Amino acid sequence: MSEQKTALVTGGSRGIGRAVCLELAGAGYYVLVNYRTQEAAAKETLIMIMDAGGGGELCPFDVTDQPTVAACLKDLTGRLGFIEVLVNNAGVAADGLFGLMPPEDWHRVVDTTLSGFYNVTKPLLKPMLAKKRGSIISISSVSALVGNRGQTNYAAAKAGLIGASRALAGETARAGVRVNVVAPGLIETEMTADMPRDRIKQLIPMARLGRPEEIARVVAFLCSDAASYITGQVLSVNGGML
Repeated sequence: MSEQKTALVTGGSRGIGRAVCLELAGAGYYVLVNYRTQEAAAKETLIMIMDAGGGGELCPFDVTDQPTVAACLKDLTGRLGFIEVLVNNAGVAADGLFGLMPPEDWHRVVDTTLSGFYNVTKPLLKPMLAKKRGSIISISSVSALVGNRGQTNYAAAKAGLIGASRALAGETARAGVRVNVVAPGLIETEMTADMPRDRIKQLIPMARLGRPEEIARVVAFLCSDAASYITGQVLSVNGGML
């Protein structure tokens, strides 16, 4: 009997994270749905996975809390074995002009994305290197590439994720561990719910928001054997914005 494939998706309770969880479950992965505070939404994601015939479990921790993350991942790997796919999706936004930005808004956004990347990726990387396989996908943003006004903290965090991923890809390529980034544009999530649709048509050549499922399919592709020669790359999924 083949070994159960396992994937961890941080920030998996809603939006893009939920779509990624469902897509990977459909591809045969046992999905660990991470969340920090949105327990009800995370449970709904897990129910959707189960209803579609997939498997998984909830995995509550704050990605910025290194000791808790380490303890949780030790327990998970002890019970489930090898986690071969990691999707670093957890992130927060606290938009505002940089000159008026309080320090807590800077640190919360940067810590969630970059410290979260370190705290979750590092414990899972060693087993990947030992087994000479694994895929790490991090969700960045079009903001990292174009520098949206009012998002200095968010752009810095997401751009840092690209730099970290490219550097890590160079360190792990010979060991068979692939590290890539997906940079979504404007996607139909809670973050874009209040955006005027006429403005969107001016910003996006395809004249519509993207759907979370369209991001999830790219993530699933990068995890698959079809992407076995792809590492250190940033795939923009933005309807032609760049």
